[in-house]
Amino acid sequence: MKSPKLFICSDIHGSARFCSSMLDAFDRERADALIILGDVLYHGPRNALPMEYDAPRVIAMLNERKKDVICVRGNCDTEVDQMVLDFPIMSETSTVFVDGKKLFLTHGHKYGPQNLPPIGVCDIVLFGHTHVPTDVTVEGVRCVNPGSVSIPKGGSENSYMIYENECFIWKTLDGSIFNP
Repeated sequence: MKSPKLFICSDIHGSARFCSSMLDAFDRERADALIILGDVLYHGPRNALPMEYDAPRVIAMLNERKKDVICVRGNCDTEVDQMVLDFPIMSETSTVFVDGKKLFLTHGHKYGPQNLPPIGVCDIVLFGHTHVPTDVTVEGVRCVNPGSVSIPKGGSENSYMIYENECFIWKTLDGSIFNP
């Protein structure tokens, strides 16, 4: 059986420019699902406005892809956002089972490498929030972060991650592969 190809991203923060680039990358990758690890529309009080901040355009772009999206709530996402998005965003966590592995999806402001989820055994924690691509193992649990679509930090670039055949591959929005 063929392993599904997952496109994993986080922290769009309402940037129409980078959301469009991210969706172009999603199309190029021909992934089976688009996993968004929160912070979809609002940039939050600690971040500068991202380039081409235009939440209504981001809403329209993502709603067109609603059948592809699995999303968890970030610290900047609100109930108002759920009123305009046509896919669920209010759950702070989700779980995906793939290749015999349990992937725990979260934004990262509550759970991540510094605070593993209290749900028992999971194989991998997918988190965003820090805007920094990360791949660390803590107490036997692999914790991976795709970085940020729109506001990269720590010297990183605008990025996403692909999961396929039990491997994670980090890429810039233009498709260049890098290691975190």
